[in-house]
Amino acid sequence: MDHATIQRWVYKFAPLLEAEMKKRKGRVGASWRLDETYIKVKGIWCYLYRAVGELGNTVDFLLTRKRQRMSAQSFLIKAIANNSGQK
Repeated sequence: MDHATIQRWVYKFAPLLEAEMKKRKGRVGASWRLDETYIKVKGIWCYLYRAVGELGNTVDFLLTRKRQRMSAQSFLIKAIANNSGQK
């Protein structure tokens, strides 16, 4: 199987998987925080941004190779938009 085929599948099915996961996602408390850490993934150092709920559950996460303010800011905006207004 060619890597281009797998890439096409990712582009095609990732939005469908994300939509389905949003339906099944549990409730998030009113209070949660964002943390950043530096971890090694398969021998490569990466930045891990996590939004963590008041009970310690991971709300959302972002893994990047470079530390960029815009990445963290867009992640925070996306996490707030995806988790506010849940009842």
